Amino acid sequence: METVISHPVVLVTGATAGIGRATALAFGREGARVICSGRNDAAGAKLVAELREMG
Repeated sequence: METVISHPVVLVTGATAGIGRATALAFGREGARVICSGRNDAAGAKLVAELREMG
């Protein structure tokens, strides 16, 4: 049986800054479900808000 993933799930480490943040946003724009980790709580909350706005 073939499984088709319509919304891939990605884990982005270091997602609160730099390349990690850009990567999380890029996957979010493409419709992926994004799991983020990072060391900055405030930046992480802002990123989550942006990703949720994208849908």
